[in-house]
Amino acid sequence: MKKILVVEDNSINMRLIKMTLGNKGYSLLEATDGEEALAVAVKERPDLIIMDVRLPKVNGLEVTRRLRQTPGLSQIPTLALTAYAMKGDREKAIEAGCDAYIPKPINTRQLPEVVAEMLRRGRASINGDASGAENPCR
Repeated sequence: MKKILVVEDNSINMRLIKMTLGNKGYSLLEATDGEEALAVAVKERPDLIIMDVRLPKVNGLEVTRRLRQTPGLSQIPTLALTAYAMKGDREKAIEAGCDAYIPKPINTRQLPEVVAEMLRRGRASINGDASGAENPCR
């Protein structure tokens, strides 16, 4: 069973993500701030992280940067979520080390598809896709 760490400080969004992915056979872990996200990632070594960008204590982009510098955690695929979908935000998320980006409100049809694709491909193949084919994770 694949473990997914969901890092989200908004309880409504957390519930929506859990409902959307809960019946897909994943083990869902939760964190509500950046410090907790780092601690859970170190302890549990999830297969994927869904990361809210705006978090208390340490923001999601900084958490992702730290994960990318941590042996054993640097290859975990990370999906950024944000309600602040302004021009350049996707690029900032990718520069911080996120592998894909989905704006809020969360599209409950798109999220499971992107998660499944990210788990199937892994981090290296998502970033290294030079085929020119459309990448549903980007």
